[in-house]
Parts: sequence; structure tokens; C-alpha cells
Amino acid sequence: MTNRTTSRVLAAATALLALGAAAGCSTGGAAGADPQRVDVVAAFYPLQFLAERIGGDAVRVTNLAKPGAEPHDLELTPSQVGQVSEAELIVYLKGFQPAVDDAVAQNGDDRAFDVTSVQLLLDASAGGHNHEGEEAHGEEEHGGGKDPHVWLDPTRLAAVGDQLAQRLGKADPDHAADYTARSTALRADLTALDGEFNQGLRTCQRREIVTSHAAFGYLADRYRLEQVGITGLSPDVEPSPQRLAQVIEEAKEHHATTIFFETLVSPKVAETIAGQVGARTAVLDPIEGLAAGSGTDYLSVMRTNLQTLRTALSCS
Repeated sequence: MTNRTTSRVLAAATALLALGAAAGCSTGGAAGADPQRVDVVAAFYPLQFLAERIGGDAVRVTNLAKPGAEPHDLELTPSQVGQVSEAELIVYLKGFQPAVDDAVAQNGDDRAFDVTSVQLLLDASAGGHNHEGEEAHGEEEHGGGKDPHVWLDPTRLAAVGDQLAQRLGKADPDHAADYTARSTALRADLTALDGEFNQGLRTCQRREIVTSHAAFGYLADRYRLEQVGITGLSPDVEPSPQRLAQVIEEAKEHHATTIFFETLVSPKVAETIAGQVGARTAVLDPIEGLAAGSGTDYLSVMRTNLQTLRTALSCS
């Protein structure tokens, strides 16, 4: 058993002991829950966005991943394990955050909404660009080589939203029609966003995007781009010298003018490659979380990504 696994087990056990003690003094109902609203726990930002847009004022949403924190390797505190245990609905993506998977399996499986039960995940290599004989990079990570970043395709996110509305309606039948109406409105917003991406990326001089980690397979697959990931699906894995050399060669071959990095991880590797290629760097945000105090949301960050891509790929 690894130290990380041990710490998760201890955290869960501590939380369960605390919850057991609290239950002895409780007269029923989740401790601290608002009886007027459905208590929803979201594992990370895009799922918080969905729950808040569809739930409206009928839900109270808690995001387990704090603003500005990278959510892949989230470790839960005993208090957060308690929030999972007490939630009326837990919205998560199995395989993306092991600590959340553990907490759900131990304390909330009967109240969980797993995004992967709605949307089948693409292989890690989807949307990628590989020359003959090259190995697809990073396929061994996250759930047997599956890419969890499904929210970067607005049409897939809309499908998840429709199912989440149904699940909220089962948990709170009195507001079922409201959840359906809000998911329909959200679908309209996401369909409009999809149209903007299709139009904006229809005619570009280049279609390859060199990214600091391979988070953009769904976006590439949807909008006919080709992703060259410097690292695999995990953003904190250092690329090998061989991988760096491959990416530099490929970036030169495709005359890349921009090497993309993201808001929640260091730009150092992207800057190194950009220097070797004679390119600039720019932020392409996988929207795993928002920067603290950013004042943005999923829709606005996606539109910023679109403008960044249009500039980098010389789209007309």
C-alpha cells in the first residue's frame, strides 16, 4: 500500500468515526444540510458549473477542488469525506480523482452520479497526431488510457447536463420540471458555443496544437484539430528528453507558431520548447478549475480558448 493510499484510508476512517459520533446526537437528516435545497457535492469545477446552472436556487453545491488548485491529485480532508457522506447527490467523474473515487465507494455510492455512466470516454490518443511507428504518449495513465476531459466538447457536456437534470428530478421531484427547463436552457447555450467553435475553426492555416499536457483530445476530435501533447494526461509528469525532442521536431515540421500551456501548471516546459522552435507561448485552458477570483465561468473561458486558437492557427 502506498503512502498516498494509506493517507486516504486514514482520512476516510477518521471522517467515518467523526460522522458516527455525530449521528448519535442527530435526530435525522444530514448534519448542516439546508432542508429547502438539495445538497450537492461536485468533484471539480466543470461539474460544479453543471450542477449550479441546472440546479439553480433549488440546490446547494460544494466543490471539493478549491479555486486555483490542480484537481487531478486532490487529497480529501476528513471534513470533505464527511461532505461526501452527507450529500444528497455526488457528481463526479470516475477515474479522474482517485481520492474522490475512494470516498464515493466507501460512503456514497448509492447517491453518486458518475459522468462516465453517461458519456463513454475517448482513448487517450484520440485527437492526437502520431507518425507511423510512434507510440501514443500517455495512454497508460488514468483508467487504462481513457481521457477524462469530456467537458471540452460542449455537445458532450450538454448530454451530461440532460442526464444530471433527470437525476436531480429523482432526488427532488417537486422541482423536476425546473431542472429540465434549466438543462434545456443550458443545452441552448452549449449548442451556440459549439456553433461558434465550428465556424471559428473552419478555415485555419494550421490544425496542430502543441499543448503542455494531453487534455484537449475531445476538443481536437470535435473540431478537426490534431493535438501534440508534450506530456500525457497528467499535467505534473515531467516529459523525458526523448519526448521533448520528438515534440520539438514535430512542432518544427508543422511550423507551429504557438506552444500552449495552462493556468494551473508551470509554463516552464512549454517555454523551453517554444525557445527551441522559435514560437511564442499562450494559455489554452483545460478548465479543470478556475483561478481564484477570476470572475469567469465555463462559457467565457471556452470563448477565450477559441480566440486563442484562432490567433495561433491563423484562422480566417
